[in-house]
Amino acid sequence: MNMQKAFSAALLDADTPYPQGISCHNGDIEHRFAIYRNNVHSGLINALATSYPVVSQLVGLDFFQAMAQDFILEFPPKSPVMSTYGEQFADFVEGFASACTVPYLADVARLERLCVQAFHAADACPVDPHLLIRTLNNPDSLGQLCLQLHPGVASLDSPYAIAALWTAHQPQGQIHGLDPHQPQSAVVLRNGLRVEVFAVGCGCAAFVNGLKEGRTLELAACLALEADPEFDLGQALALLITHDAITGLHPTAEVSP
Repeated sequence: MNMQKAFSAALLDADTPYPQGISCHNGDIEHRFAIYRNNVHSGLINALATSYPVVSQLVGLDFFQAMAQDFILEFPPKSPVMSTYGEQFADFVEGFASACTVPYLADVARLERLCVQAFHAADACPVDPHLLIRTLNNPDSLGQLCLQLHPGVASLDSPYAIAALWTAHQPQGQIHGLDPHQPQSAVVLRNGLRVEVFAVGCGCAAFVNGLKEGRTLELAACLALEADPEFDLGQALALLITHDAITGLHPTAEVSP
């Protein structure tokens, strides 16, 4: 093992001694290395807490820090960009035995990861609303129309009330009367610099997924109706339009016979 790998391994694991060959100009090298290691761990835990504040609130700070410590050992950072750290956290939480009494925790983590990705997504200008309205009012072209969505738009289905849990743990949120064991779908939208989470039906989530996959408006609506026969296309489009989530209109090319 070269010095860099040995140094990194010792930083992440308190049971690994500092590598031989490093020195300091003053003080006890073991003590100073321990301080550095503690600062690294604190920084990584803080990065996770910043990305997953609702998860932290749901389990409490002490539990979250202990869980984060285990995560750091298994998934050390591979990039200096801390906003990307913790991409595997939701799957880790799902397999974390001590969190089994909070079965919705992993899906809340998945939702929070989507929020982080939405916040850091590339900027994109919304389609001119007048052009959008004219296009949507032309029934002859709707079937083959593709709607390009903002890069930050995302959706998630869950057997738990993830959107309600997320909302309840925002400022002025209310947890009273919330049943977390109700299935719920969520759509994540970024309007300006503000990321918002909306509880939607599974049909709306399927519709958003279809559009993000490049399907035509007609095919995306068909997927939505398969998921939920009561899907309301008008409501889904209104949600996207009012939050500047539609950034492009692209008619599909006609296929020659």
